[in-house]
Amino acid sequence: MSVPPLLFALACWFFGTAAIVWLDSRPRWTWTWSFAALGIASLGGLFAIALFARSASVGAVYGGVASAILIWAWHELGFLTGIVAGPRRTPCPPDLAGWARFKAASATVIHHEIALALTAALLFAVSWGQPNQAGPLAFLLLFGMRLSAKLNLYLGVANLSDEVFPAHLAYLKSYFGAARWNALFPASVLLGLGVTWLAWQAAESATPPGIAAGYAVLAGLAFLGVIEHALLMLPVRDAVLWAWAAHPQAAKAASSKRRS
Repeated sequence: MSVPPLLFALACWFFGTAAIVWLDSRPRWTWTWSFAALGIASLGGLFAIALFARSASVGAVYGGVASAILIWAWHELGFLTGIVAGPRRTPCPPDLAGWARFKAASATVIHHEIALALTAALLFAVSWGQPNQAGPLAFLLLFGMRLSAKLNLYLGVANLSDEVFPAHLAYLKSYFGAARWNALFPASVLLGLGVTWLAWQAAESATPPGIAAGYAVLAGLAFLGVIEHALLMLPVRDAVLWAWAAHPQAAKAASSKRRS
């Protein structure tokens, strides 16, 4: 019996995030090795996506999405460890505002965003014209939702949940805005819900079971992205959800920070 698509999407999101939390919270000397090992695994994921793209079976669709999540995790680890971020690695000057502040904020993450965009293009290139596009579409969806979340953080959100934010990236918090609301947030949520609805409708109308499962997985990932956006505006410390996955020393430091 195959795994239900929505359960598969939830498992990818949950365990993929937990794995990155664990790797990023380990001692700093392990980061380069973890990044290199995950990079080699991601090369395997790239070849797997090219192979899985040729088949529209449920297994191939799940394999393509899992491979895309693996590659995404590599990029996330590169960002959270500071290996791939941006040329600017200093706090935002207090008097910086407007376009100048936006350019400065963009310079802190631009290398990461370019790497994600190039990877998305590569995934579509290796699967071009094939029946199974679940992997590239999942990666593109994650890229879009993460970019939206970063823009919302820049404009201002009510809940930064920064108690477990990596210390070496603490300068990024100076570019975040603190606000009960921002103009982009409702548009982000509506767009996420729209993508969820469209993907679910496509899943219901798709004929091959594999393609239907792929759209259902995309619908699940899009809805999880909406939930992550909603948590930015709710008084909920979502970081507690991942405390179990953190290295003991990192978890202890985060707990001390919350108490203080």
